[in-house]
Amino acid sequence: MFESLTEKLGNALRNLRGVGKLTEENMAETLKEVRTALLAADVHFKVAREFVERVQTQCVGQDVLKGVSPGQQIVKIIHDELVRLLGEGSTALSTARPLKVLMVGLHGSGKTTSSAKLGKLLKKRGYRPFVVACDVYRPAAIDQLEILAKQEELGFYCDRVSKDVPVIGAAGLDAARVATADAIIFDTAGRLQIDADLIEEVKKLSARIQPDEIFLVADGALGQEAVNVAKAFHDALALTGLVLTKMDGDARGGAALSIKSIANVPIKFIGTGEKTGDFDNFYPDRLASRILGMGDVVSLVERAQENIDQKEAEKMAEKLRKADFNLEDFLAQMQQIKKMGSMQSIMGMMPGMSGMQVPDGAEKQLARTEAIIKAMTIQERRKPDILNGSRRKRIADGSGVKIVEVNQLMKQFQQMQQMMKMFKGGGMKKAMRQMEAMKAKGGFPGM
Repeated sequence: MFESLTEKLGNALRNLRGVGKLTEENMAETLKEVRTALLAADVHFKVAREFVERVQTQCVGQDVLKGVSPGQQIVKIIHDELVRLLGEGSTALSTARPLKVLMVGLHGSGKTTSSAKLGKLLKKRGYRPFVVACDVYRPAAIDQLEILAKQEELGFYCDRVSKDVPVIGAAGLDAARVATADAIIFDTAGRLQIDADLIEEVKKLSARIQPDEIFLVADGALGQEAVNVAKAFHDALALTGLVLTKMDGDARGGAALSIKSIANVPIKFIGTGEKTGDFDNFYPDRLASRILGMGDVVSLVERAQENIDQKEAEKMAEKLRKADFNLEDFLAQMQQIKKMGSMQSIMGMMPGMSGMQVPDGAEKQLARTEAIIKAMTIQERRKPDILNGSRRKRIADGSGVKIVEVNQLMKQFQQMQQMMKMFKGGGMKKAMRQMEAMKAKGGFPGM
């Protein structure tokens, strides 16, 4: 989401190369570009102005430390200010049991999906979650929540006849108590824009169920409009937190940088994809690092620990060390990596790569590679050398690709095997040259 902002901030900081002391004069152009970058990212003009003023106050007059470039020094100052802007301090949930969470927001912001995502996250933390469908205007919302609840094994309640939202909420609360749930999430209806009826309905529901947390689910692509939405809901309901959705998209990210400052409500969770597992706690320092192109290694490691089997990883490392790596191993690796999220989201967590874009079609290419390998028998995966012309044609037909794609995959896999043998034999330089050659030819799909 922040690729454009990351790139523009990086360009602005390059102006400080060779500077020995930070002054108003040499900072002027850089800070002007920083402000322009923030505004271009849809950050609220007031937030952008105050941010630049604080950075300038801290920078001017500082001697550039020995061994540290001016760019690095100002990056640290900007990083700390971004953390402050995004919201320092705890984003912990209420400790009440049962924990009652009311989800509110505009139509299309992702409330229903986020309700299920939050339920899954709480389940991982040892809660017994229960979701209540309070959107009486959109039958598809009830169906969607029911499907997601069944998929994630969450408790579920709905009433497809009544239109009385507070009554449905109270009945859902009773059903959750009977089911001994200790985390109850209420999904509500939205509108295309803020209106009095919407606000009044959620106010009545809130008064009836007495929630411990009231989360506004806001689309990260809304930009400055998200600030107005947050303020309207906060004035009516006293929000306790924000959930920013679609943070994996191509929006400019201004909502995340503005909403905390203007609405004065902490961001507690962010949605980073369409799957129910693409839902994370919000960490201001980690997001600040990603915006500045430093990556987010902590989140990457946490995601790997959650999704990758340690014993399997150790076995795979041993196979790589012995250069005994076949297509069945490669398929297992692809499937484990897919659990961690999209290629773009993983790349965004890697230092120095957050501004890079995954090439168009890379995800589809990965899916085709997986389909080709799945079309093989176990024997063929383990011993790719037996793949003659007739077998390759059968695999191409079974995976819905052309035979040339099967041939290309096998050729690249053979190159990778040769490279591994070079590493095993100590031929590091030769192996690196082989990697560069593979990269120039488009690389090995999924590597």
